[in-house]
Amino acid sequence: MSITKAVIPVAGLGTRLLPATKSQPKEMLPIGRKPIVQYVVEELAEAGLDNILFVTGQKKRSIEDHFDFSPELGDKVIERDFPEHLSFFYIRQTNPNGLGDAISYAKKFTDDNSFTVALGDSVIMGGDHSSLLKRMVEIHENEKAGATVAFMEVTEEDVRKYGIAKPKGRVGASFEVEELIEKPHPSEAPSRLAIAARYVFDPAIFEAIKRTPAGRKGELEITDSMNTLLKMGKKIIGVKLRADEHRYDVGGFETYFKAFIDFALDDPEYGYMIRQYMRKKLKEV
Repeated sequence: MSITKAVIPVAGLGTRLLPATKSQPKEMLPIGRKPIVQYVVEELAEAGLDNILFVTGQKKRSIEDHFDFSPELGDKVIERDFPEHLSFFYIRQTNPNGLGDAISYAKKFTDDNSFTVALGDSVIMGGDHSSLLKRMVEIHENEKAGATVAFMEVTEEDVRKYGIAKPKGRVGASFEVEELIEKPHPSEAPSRLAIAARYVFDPAIFEAIKRTPAGRKGELEITDSMNTLLKMGKKIIGVKLRADEHRYDVGGFETYFKAFIDFALDDPEYGYMIRQYMRKKLKEV
């Protein structure tokens, strides 16, 4: 795979998860045995992406510490939790101003090559852990796309929470995107295909971000920048999550609790006991 660089934006304030995020990044909250962001890094590593840039912000130092080797723990650490061939890089987004702005910080890191972006608070699980990104990279290179974006089907009521695709022609496992609409009203949504937190970008995205004005909240939305990319004559390809692939979007307490429960139930050592405990508790309700 020719693309080897990945960007993980982690500068967001995580205000919907306060007070849990008052003194720690939301990306470091555990689901099951690991912090959220570690699952993201493992997914990237399995897909062959071994140069990883974190776009950080204030109070995010614990992410850097987590991915550092800890000799003081000695034999308490049986094995390193992530592949040792990975190289980690960090840059601080001084004034968090939207996902488009965060991605713009990666320009020097990418060195005019295509790269992937994986949001640090979203975990993709199921099937072959790395297959989604591998499919996306292959399609991106074959189509010579300006951007290749993962999409998932959501309910009609939930389209207002996501960037939504307006497909160009027939929708299959992959499809061409005519336009992206950020958080539309359900009655105005052109589909129920929502962006699923994984991207592959041509370096032209940096020029598109520069040409894109701030959105309604004064932030640089990556959906707006991708629409600018379309106006620049670049192609955007959508890749649908397969039936056995699931996105955990840990943006608020409801989704965080659901993710933690699912991962706890699947734990190879404690899952059975947790299932027994939950059956008992549900009988008491």
